[in-house]
Amino acid sequence: MANPKHIIFLVADSLRKDSVYQDMGLDYIAANSSQFTQARSSACWTLPATSCLFTGLNVHEHGTDTHTRRLKPEIPVLSEILKSKGYTTIQVTANPVTTHVFGLDRGFDEMHKVWSMVTPKLQKTMRLVLAMGKPRVRNMLFSKDIVSQQLLEDLEVANCWGQVTQNEALAFVNKRIEEADKKGEKCFFFINIMETHFPYHIADTFSLLSKGLANKLIEARTLFQLINQNFLYSDNHSLKPNYIDVIFQRQKLSFQLIKKDIDNFVKKHHENQNNLVVFCSDHGDNFGEMDWFYHFSNVTDAGNRVPFFWLDNESNDAKTIDTPVSTRFVFDSILEKVGISRQVTLFKNQTLNMPLIQSYWYHHQKGTLDKYKYNQFLFVNESMRYLKRNDQWFQSPITHDEYHDEPHFQPIDNLDPIEEFVFDEERKNYLRQQLSNFSNFSKIPRT
Repeated sequence: MANPKHIIFLVADSLRKDSVYQDMGLDYIAANSSQFTQARSSACWTLPATSCLFTGLNVHEHGTDTHTRRLKPEIPVLSEILKSKGYTTIQVTANPVTTHVFGLDRGFDEMHKVWSMVTPKLQKTMRLVLAMGKPRVRNMLFSKDIVSQQLLEDLEVANCWGQVTQNEALAFVNKRIEEADKKGEKCFFFINIMETHFPYHIADTFSLLSKGLANKLIEARTLFQLINQNFLYSDNHSLKPNYIDVIFQRQKLSFQLIKKDIDNFVKKHHENQNNLVVFCSDHGDNFGEMDWFYHFSNVTDAGNRVPFFWLDNESNDAKTIDTPVSTRFVFDSILEKVGISRQVTLFKNQTLNMPLIQSYWYHHQKGTLDKYKYNQFLFVNESMRYLKRNDQWFQSPITHDEYHDEPHFQPIDNLDPIEEFVFDEERKNYLRQQLSNFSNFSKIPRT
């Protein structure tokens, strides 16, 4: 087995699977990859989800949830291990969440922030919108909290939030790979692009999708309510379903805007290059599924089912893998490609590579309603999802990309689905242990 010359891990932030598959257009990627049609993220927003990708662990194991907010320093991360195998480790990110603020810069030899690479086009407008839309940003300005101050250092990202920046990011990686090839240097790149993240870019600079002034104002108001997570603290958020549909269309168009550039970039660095390339999303967003909007505390198929493509350095064979898998095992799969044997990967031991998803309630600055103060544990077994919330089990079938057609979870009375519906003893023991550890982790006092 030949080790990859370069490993390129490209993440489109917040991109839902159905935003890709309704009109994919990734010609090279589709023809040369293993496509995982039932891949699910282990978490529902960037910090815990990326921590899962970097560590191969579940959220309760790496400890980075909506309250603790920092990766445990003693846990080995992918970049550290690849560095020990001789790779220069390079992060290129458009999201401050993946930087030093929460400890996700650990192990990288180079950190390149995309907002420092581009010329802001809507600087004043975007800083105003961000400050108005996010109470935590306003509070940062007066906070003495260390994390808040670190985030404030990176608030410059808001200068570029209203424009497309992935071309600058990919151009930088192209140049850096050319330099590495000249020196015979092998590199690991982690790249985060934000075009598919809120506000879901539909043009080179921010613009509204709706026609007519009145409709544009309602669309803008809906965007404001989503980023501010109004529904968490008020039952009077009045999000209009037809404008939620417009926001979903924004994400679909954001992918259409960048897909050819992504496909060309992957082809350039994969075709006849002995490079391993992974293209995926960290998590998805919600536009009303299970009555949830945006992300943070959801465990829905819309929020956790993600596009995932593995382009191997040794094979160009196109494969479609329909078995449900957890994307956190990309960690183990990459390590096995560099000669570190692993028990479970994306391609082996499907008994234990099962989607297991956790969410932790989000503390809104204005006060989260009691009905949203719950943590959730979900696993996928065969064609069903089983969810535990507030000591009650629920079930729902897995979904198949029908937008807004995700059935609600129904309660399971007097049954434990691990004991009743999981028949493989190894999987059953694994789930018992994971649920116990999740429950213990959830009991840790948090404010």
